[in-house]
Amino acid sequence: MASGWRRTVGNVQSLISNSMGGLRGGPNIASWVVAGTLAYYLWVKPARDLKREQEERIAIAAATAASDPYRYVEKRKPIPDPQETGLIYGNKNNLKKTED
Repeated sequence: MASGWRRTVGNVQSLISNSMGGLRGGPNIASWVVAGTLAYYLWVKPARDLKREQEERIAIAAATAASDPYRYVEKRKPIPDPQETGLIYGNKNNLKKTED
């Protein structure tokens, strides 16, 4: 019974070492350190920096809004005026009628 248990543990260890590329000892640890360091600087650190920068922007925006609650904030784009003169009123198109 004990030998079956030891064989199972040995098979699991063999499976894990083979899945790591078959390296044993120092080279295996060194390769994992290099891979972990690269992963940190290529993926984890930029994601954390971006998140921290976004939080700082939100905090700055909240602080400015709290300091002046009555300031004007444009919430939508202005609607362009379709008239030729650019005026909202008074476009009679007199120039075109007199030329004809």
